[in-house]
Amino acid sequence: MNAAHTLRQMLTAPGMLVAPGAYDAIGAKLIEQAGFKAAYMTGAGTSLARGYPDLGLLTMREMVENAEAMVRSSGLPLVADADTGFGNELNVTRCVREYEARGVAAIHLEDQVMPKRCGHTEGKEVVSRQEFIAKIRAAVAARQNPEFMLIARTDARAVVGMEEAVWRANAALDAGADMAFVEAPQTEDEVSAVPKHVHGPCLLNVVPGGRTPLSNLRDAEKLGYKLAILPGFMLMA
Repeated sequence: MNAAHTLRQMLTAPGMLVAPGAYDAIGAKLIEQAGFKAAYMTGAGTSLARGYPDLGLLTMREMVENAEAMVRSSGLPLVADADTGFGNELNVTRCVREYEARGVAAIHLEDQVMPKRCGHTEGKEVVSRQEFIAKIRAAVAARQNPEFMLIARTDARAVVGMEEAVWRANAALDAGADMAFVEAPQTEDEVSAVPKHVHGPCLLNVVPGGRTPLSNLRDAEKLGYKLAILPGFMLMA
């Protein structure tokens, strides 16, 4: 049974899956030993561990090789940050296949311009609707294993507002994405609104000190979120 299949099974079961974040193989192993069922490879942590800020400075190969080490060290399904797909639709095609070939269970792709910025900082910019959806379609077409999960992340909330972020999330799901990731809702009402208005499974990014009000994970589960990632889990330990 491959990791993507295992992850899909967990996400279709009742409740919400929690995937703590790590940035190296040791962290992934510690998450497994602590009893969690999935792990998340944080792009911010991967950058910081190499001495760079989270400004899209790492190459695809650096990101993919880190994901490979984390998969190799742990038996957990790994959800990995794939930034913007590292370019246009052709780059996205290669990106999907590189992560998939390393045994990663899922990736998320976002609609920021390159170079991207941390999702909870100022100064973000997003690409057009058309470019974002074209990348999602390219990712869907690129995967070899239909169970490999594609998570569509939109950073539009901070740039053009919540209504646009919800539109992009739904359009990405219509284009074949498996899950929507509306990054950095800024109020409790917005956190609650995402699962109501997005027509598919939703991911919640829990960043202490970030733009999103800290949510009790049990409350997030009651709201209808299917996956919660905790990217700072190891960084703040």
